[in-house]
Amino acid sequence: MSESTQDNINNPDGSITSVPTRFPYVPATPEPSPQNPVVSKDITVNRSKSTWMRLYVPTAALNGGVSSEKLPLVVYYHGGGFATGSVDFYPHHDFCNLMARELNAVFASPSYRLAPVNRLPAAYDDGVDAPAVFADLSPLRIRGMILHQPFFGGEERCESETNVNFPHILSDACWHLCLPVGANRDHEYSNPTVGDGPKQMEKIGRLGRNWKVVVIGRERHRLIDRHRDVAKLMKDQGVDVTEHFTDGDVHGAELVNQGETTLACIRSIIYSSSP
Repeated sequence: MSESTQDNINNPDGSITSVPTRFPYVPATPEPSPQNPVVSKDITVNRSKSTWMRLYVPTAALNGGVSSEKLPLVVYYHGGGFATGSVDFYPHHDFCNLMARELNAVFASPSYRLAPVNRLPAAYDDGVDAPAVFADLSPLRIRGMILHQPFFGGEERCESETNVNFPHILSDACWHLCLPVGANRDHEYSNPTVGDGPKQMEKIGRLGRNWKVVVIGRERHRLIDRHRDVAKLMKDQGVDVTEHFTDGDVHGAELVNQGETTLACIRSIIYSSSP
């Protein structure tokens, strides 16, 4: 199973043409072997929406093809500005493969419908639908959320956006493609600090000790101020938030060079002893 993505062409009349293209991709590896520390398998989530997910399980946790121990489950949503990317794009696949092995956890990487053919909230809706695949697992308790270089926006440029040498056109184009027609970057889908955003954060805060949130970013990344603003908003609403910001300015660097401190941060929330 593989996933299509697209290049988007702006037409003179303002319309957008999506041209199917392919990223370099890798297939799932369902057969355990000494040379294969993690097995992966593709499963369908919603046939009508053509959504699916890839599951990753450490080979060490398998016994005769069946998991012999209960492992933490991490649902990982790949990046791409809601307009590009793929579950089987090799950096995303390699990242989940590495995380499953190093953290001894099951990783689930679901697909979601891409803009501009499917504008937000389509991707958000698909993201909510995906965990339903595990509804029959018991006991299954959500421990928290990891925001890994999250993609936020806003009409007014924050200081880090103006000080970092990175073209606004890339992120602005993504929001133009994926937000509802006529919406700007202060829509709640892109800027969680406006509208009903604080109320949504308050809902997370009411979960109390049952939920922990980690915000992971780069100190010189152009969106670092937005990461800090959202982390502060959650803290103000009573959410248990850990900020983990490492040096650097490259977006997505962790996909190819996962530092041990970041691994330790993710491990701490996965293996939290919260009830």
